[in-house]
Amino acid sequence: MKEKVQTFGRFLSGMVMPNIGAFIAWGLIAALFIETGWMPNDQFAQMVDPMSHVMLPLLIAYTGGKVVAGDRGGVIGVIATMGAIVASADPMFLGAMVIGPLSAWIIKKFDQMMDGHIPAGFEMLVNNFSIGIIGFVLSLLAMVGITPLVNTLTAMLSAGVTVLVEHSLLPLTSIFIEPAKVLFLNNALNHGIFSPLGIQQVEQAGKSIFFLLESNPGPGLGVLLAYCLAGKGSAKSSAPGAVIIHFFGGIHEIYFPYILMNPFLLLAVIAGGATGVLTFSLLDVGLTSAASPGSILALTMMAERHCYIGLYVGVLLSAAVSFAVALPLLKFMGKDTSLEEAQSKKDAMKRKAKGIADTAGAALAGTDAGNGKVNKIAFACDAGMGSSAMGATVLKKKIAAAGLKGIEVIHTPVSSIPADVQIVVTHQELGERAAHSNPNAELVLITNFLAAPEYETLVEELKKRNL
Repeated sequence: MKEKVQTFGRFLSGMVMPNIGAFIAWGLIAALFIETGWMPNDQFAQMVDPMSHVMLPLLIAYTGGKVVAGDRGGVIGVIATMGAIVASADPMFLGAMVIGPLSAWIIKKFDQMMDGHIPAGFEMLVNNFSIGIIGFVLSLLAMVGITPLVNTLTAMLSAGVTVLVEHSLLPLTSIFIEPAKVLFLNNALNHGIFSPLGIQQVEQAGKSIFFLLESNPGPGLGVLLAYCLAGKGSAKSSAPGAVIIHFFGGIHEIYFPYILMNPFLLLAVIAGGATGVLTFSLLDVGLTSAASPGSILALTMMAERHCYIGLYVGVLLSAAVSFAVALPLLKFMGKDTSLEEAQSKKDAMKRKAKGIADTAGAALAGTDAGNGKVNKIAFACDAGMGSSAMGATVLKKKIAAAGLKGIEVIHTPVSSIPADVQIVVTHQELGERAAHSNPNAELVLITNFLAAPEYETLVEELKKRNL
């Protein structure tokens, strides 16, 4: 069930993450040139509405359609979504997330049905007119059918959020957000749910607190600082480096293993997250667009100009509360377990429960399952942009230091690991998804992105197989 939830969440966020640069560009234009921006400019501000109403939804629709059915899926997703855009006065982000993949699925089924039944020489004619005709029909259906449904859903969500805000209950969302983040649903929450709602709020108020519900680095910072003082073994020694990567680099996945090795710490991040949301609400803090990655630097760039003091106060207070709750939990309720011991125990449980770590053991031990020469390794994370990029950099340096050549190390989303990858390094929580994504690759499951002992073991194994 957890894998299915992660996969669905990854699919939602996967429609936004590749286009996050466009969201940032739109956010910067809004922050600078709208009436309440830093440099109000009526001429430049004319770009804000078309970008949010047309450009961004079409990018989402194309990306979602392409995932399902390649370029043809992307094209028909754009055609169909245009009907929803024209029929709605609000930005149709949720509609694009539905219509894009759905339209692509329909054209994919049509192509499968026609496979082998097209007369020679008529392939281009059928391919072009099928997209045109089916896209034309779907765009009309989107206008009269899907758009009203999406508008109704959006109104219900907005009403629910309004109730939470009016009754000062918005901080309670941290009860769901923080545990979901630790299960690697952070991108799904931020880009699949909160970003569409936040952009609609920006249209009305010029800023939105939704962009801060998941991206606030304060709760994770508090836990990592607590580990700096009360942690044990490599958990304590690696925590200062994790603080820098998390707070300034914005890679929140770096602190997830520290929570997983002591689940009591969920109380700390929930308390810190709720404190941050409450502070942002009271001080009327909001961002103009999604902050990705969730770095204090990215939050600063996306903050509405009157919100800087409130933003920093909210982040610091959330970190302080998280730290205050985490410190006694680590001192008095924590187990005498180092990060390596926790990782080894969880790896053993994974092997016994699901069998997916057996190939990792073979890759690291040099048994018959892993004797061939290795030329391509992938570091996989949920989005393929944050912790995987950092892990790939660490591996590249260790491989180069060992004098190994001809080994390509890439970073990739866990749901789309290339077929030619021979070894996949990923967090153990993503092991099952990695095994499904590339069943032929050997898995190396880790829990600490910065100081995983498996890195050294893997390098030694590569020496045996490549030198």
